[in-house]
Amino acid sequence: MSKMRLQFRNGFKKHEPQVFEIITFPKFGIGQRAFLIQTQEGNILWDCISFLDDATVEIIKSLGGLRAIAISHPHYYSTNSRWSEAFGGVPVYIHEWDKKWVVYQHENVKFWKGKTFQLWEGVTLLHLGGHFAGAQILHWSHGAQGRGVLFTGDILQVGMDNKTVSIMRSYPNYIPLSSSHAKRIGQLIEPWDFERLYGAFQDREIEENAKSCVVFSLQRYTDWLSLDDDAA
Repeated sequence: MSKMRLQFRNGFKKHEPQVFEIITFPKFGIGQRAFLIQTQEGNILWDCISFLDDATVEIIKSLGGLRAIAISHPHYYSTNSRWSEAFGGVPVYIHEWDKKWVVYQHENVKFWKGKTFQLWEGVTLLHLGGHFAGAQILHWSHGAQGRGVLFTGDILQVGMDNKTVSIMRSYPNYIPLSSSHAKRIGQLIEPWDFERLYGAFQDREIEENAKSCVVFSLQRYTDWLSLDDDAA
C-alpha cells in the first residue's frame, strides 16, 4: 500500500445530494468504483476499492465517516478489512452464501441470510444471486429526491447506452445466466421502486426511469434465450 501511494490517488465525484463516487486513478485492477452514501442514520460505503490512503480517510471523515460497508460480491472484497479498521471497525455486510469466498474473515465481517436485510431506515440489501450465489445489491429509498436508487455493482451490469442492463454468470468467460435466473431477479426487484441505478464502473448509470429500463432489459434477455434459430 505504501508503494501504491506514490503512484495512485482516489478521486471523488458527487452524483447527486448525498452520493459520492470514489474511484482510483490511474486505473487499478478492473477499475470498479465505490460509493459513499450519506443518510440521516449514518453513512455507508457501497462496494470497495483496493487503494486507501490518508487523504481518502480524511475526506470521508469530513463527510460524516462511515457507519457500515456493504459489498456486492467477492470480486470487490478487496481490502475491506483496512477500510473497516480505518473507520473504527465498522461492520462489513456480506451475504452468507458467499462466505466461502471471504479469505480473511475478520471480526467486522457480518454475514446475513435471506432475501432482504434492512441496515437501517431506507437502506436495504437485496439478495439477487446470479453472478455469485450471494450477490447482493443495495436499495436506498431516499435517493433521487425520494424516488429511490439502486446500487448494483455488476450484478446488474449497465450497458453502454446507459439505458439497459444485462446479467452474466461470468463476464470474462462470457457465460450467461439462465432465463429462470433472469425471471427470478425480476421478481425480487419488482416490489422496490427506484428512479436511478448506479453500476460498477465509471459513467455507467441510468439516470431516469431505471426500473422500467431494468424490466425491459430482463424481458429482452429472456426473450432472446427462448428464440430458436429460425425465429432469430
